[in-house]
Amino acid sequence: MTSQTTVDTTGPADKAPSAPSDQPPAKGLRGHPWFTLITVAVGVMMVALDGTIVAIANPAIASDLGATFAQVQWITNAYFLALAVSLITAGKLGDRFGHRQTFLIGVVGFAAASGAIGLSDSIGLVVTFRVFQGLFGALLMPAALGLLRATFPAEKLNMAIGIWGMVIGASTAGGPILGGVLVEHVSWQSVFFINVPVGVVAVALGAFILLDHRAENAPRSFDIPGIALLSGAMFCLVWALIKAPEWGWGDGRTWAFLVGSMVLFGAFASWETKVKEPLIPLGLFRSVPLSAGVVLMVLMAIAFMGGLFFVTFYLQNVHGMSPIDAGLHLLPLTGMMIVGSPLAGAAITKFGPRLPLAGGMAATAIAMYGMSTLDKDTGSGLMSIWFALLGFGLAPVMVGATEVIVGNAPMELSGVAGGLQQAAMQIGGSLGTAVLGAVMASKVDSDLAGNWADAGLPPLTPEQQHQASEAVQVGVAPVAPDTPAEIAAKITDVAHDTFISGMSLASLVAAGVAVVAVFVAFLTKRGANAEAGAAVGHI
Repeated sequence: MTSQTTVDTTGPADKAPSAPSDQPPAKGLRGHPWFTLITVAVGVMMVALDGTIVAIANPAIASDLGATFAQVQWITNAYFLALAVSLITAGKLGDRFGHRQTFLIGVVGFAAASGAIGLSDSIGLVVTFRVFQGLFGALLMPAALGLLRATFPAEKLNMAIGIWGMVIGASTAGGPILGGVLVEHVSWQSVFFINVPVGVVAVALGAFILLDHRAENAPRSFDIPGIALLSGAMFCLVWALIKAPEWGWGDGRTWAFLVGSMVLFGAFASWETKVKEPLIPLGLFRSVPLSAGVVLMVLMAIAFMGGLFFVTFYLQNVHGMSPIDAGLHLLPLTGMMIVGSPLAGAAITKFGPRLPLAGGMAATAIAMYGMSTLDKDTGSGLMSIWFALLGFGLAPVMVGATEVIVGNAPMELSGVAGGLQQAAMQIGGSLGTAVLGAVMASKVDSDLAGNWADAGLPPLTPEQQHQASEAVQVGVAPVAPDTPAEIAAKITDVAHDTFISGMSLASLVAAGVAVVAVFVAFLTKRGANAEAGAAVGHI
């Protein structure tokens, strides 16, 4: 197959789309659907892995580079911020120039930024190159979905997205395990260096296998004002979410950025109705299923990413586990996502997305409620039950919401739709970390002084109280050197009890978010435009 153009088969409203299975088969490896899936999965694996593998490395990075808790948060937040701001624009770049090119550029840049982080000797450089990781990751994620959408026929698309979701889910959940092995037996730098050989493999595969697909009516121009307005709006929103725990939700700076975000979103929406080739045609959101899919991704990410942030500190700092042991304790979560994603793809193909999505979010809500009951004496068996249920619940949402968003968008906007899907997940992750972090901080601040006094410990000065609160928020007991063993034991008990009370409340909030998502799931339906893809068949 030598043609580099995929013809859009959506056609006019009164004309049925061509059946993908009627297309002539591709020849050789280039453009082969399943090999395309393998190739994009290798690249996407790097991005998904970095979303959580760094969580295990954070304590080691903080210790080695002398970073504060706020700086450690920025290792995660800078990555999410760069991703969230640039994903939709990156998707548009793929629609305009071809998803193959943008995918390969994204892989090369992401691997290079990862290597640079491993060579960094200051927290400032780590955060800076995390931003570059986010920018290049934004290029390859929507492009991967665009390639799958264009390559697979409708009857195979859900299964492909299921496997794609399995890779993302397994990488996301497996990050702590791999991170634990690398941090404990090699170094925290190896967590980033590992992306370099993976990137080399992805580029080598992509050069020989990926076929560029472009819809006949793909965009031919750029909506520069729209890009500027949307990027500004997304930045203000995510920045406000990131800084709110530090500034306070009632602080004027927090509200200034939130209001600024709303103003810019309003200006963006107004501009998009006037431009000939808008960045995001607002007509996309007339699709209730697509809009519901975007909201569902946000809610899922709030519950998942926000909750996972505290679990790693719970395992390492409260239970005293090594990084590798903490990762292994999350294996049930990983395993259920690996098993559940392709099963979810098959179920969604057979029954449609509504019931699997609603059931998945219900299981997530139950799992988060169960995690709110964890304490410092909870055994591994009970932890495993809740972690496994969480993985089982997340799998159909990862797969189904992706299919709902991408499948309900026209073929020529598959990159933008992929950007929407990923942006929703990144915003949800930032929102989850910010909101649940605020819940944790508030609970610790309100309980620590009373618990400290009830234990009969000497009163703290305001400065000592602040320092102790910051330590307890990550499960660390603020024990000074040369503290008598009896006093140190009391401080440790107070710190762990207070941390667990905060984590419990944050988990309950996450469970409530998941319950809301159950009702949103009933607004979804199968992608109406899925048949537009796969002008090349080779199944």
